[in-house]
Amino acid sequence: MTWLLMGLVCGLMVYVFFRVVLTAFYIIPPDQRAVITTFGRAERLSEEFVEPLDDPNLSEDEKKRYTYPKVRVVGPGGPYFKMPWQKVHKVSVATRSVDLVWDPTKKQETIEAVTKDNLTTGVNGQIRYRVDENNLYAFLFGVSSPLEHIMGYFVSVLRERIATFSDPKGASLLAKPTDDEDEGQTSVYLSEGVSINDLRKNLPLLNSYMEDQCRCTPGRYGVELDAALITSIDPPPEVDRALSAINSTRNQVAADLSTAQADAEQQITMSKRAVDIASNNAQAEVAPLRELARTLTQIKQEGESTALHAYLRDLKVPLLSRAVSVVQTREEK
Repeated sequence: MTWLLMGLVCGLMVYVFFRVVLTAFYIIPPDQRAVITTFGRAERLSEEFVEPLDDPNLSEDEKKRYTYPKVRVVGPGGPYFKMPWQKVHKVSVATRSVDLVWDPTKKQETIEAVTKDNLTTGVNGQIRYRVDENNLYAFLFGVSSPLEHIMGYFVSVLRERIATFSDPKGASLLAKPTDDEDEGQTSVYLSEGVSINDLRKNLPLLNSYMEDQCRCTPGRYGVELDAALITSIDPPPEVDRALSAINSTRNQVAADLSTAQADAEQQITMSKRAVDIASNNAQAEVAPLRELARTLTQIKQEGESTALHAYLRDLKVPLLSRAVSVVQTREEK
């Protein structure tokens, strides 16, 4: 009986040593944070202080819905000691990236979205995120699967944006062109108003919009979106072929327009040069006449009519020497 009691005591001591003493110490790596729960309840810093009452990225309605207590966060280091009835919840706060198509409930190659032209297109890319250590309660206890939740939120915002997206440049072109704008040029650019083309041209704008819309995720889910990297928007093959035809036609129109503008500018330049040549020739013909008129006027002023007649007679001598025949119609006075 004594040996049996001693065996039970030794077994209990070994169990306590391995189950309680060895598991009572823990360390936190540099890229992780931890929250300690006692009988399932996280240790709060203050019962009155709750998050996210001061989060400017949440609306007043969201602040009422997503009200979480501020919990004590254990930083990197250790070894730390915990009681047997306590549990350590470790969370990595390093920046990570995940494919946009990631979904633990199903396997998919792309995210389908419908544009405002009622075209179904596929979207691929990545999002970069990290856990917000100031909102660990929301991440650990707010929802059962926060990453899956935020992926669903991100995809919903993305689909809503694609369904309503329009090129800001196209909106300005819809206005009546001013006197300085060419109406023909405006009509050419309006041919680009295909939603998939607009989305492809404005991927940075779409990424920026997604980042702005997801600034509320730290307060809602404890996950901070670092960057949205939508890399491709691929329509169905038949739509892609139609878009290629539209792009080819648009490029051909742009090339023809450039050629026509170059020809017009060349014609204008040649016309200006012809006008300059004709003006110079006219001035060359008028200049001797003006000089002759000035000379005759000066001769008449200095020598009166006699000198003028003598000057004219002297001028006729070289002409008469080169003339083959002379016809006199009346007697000179």
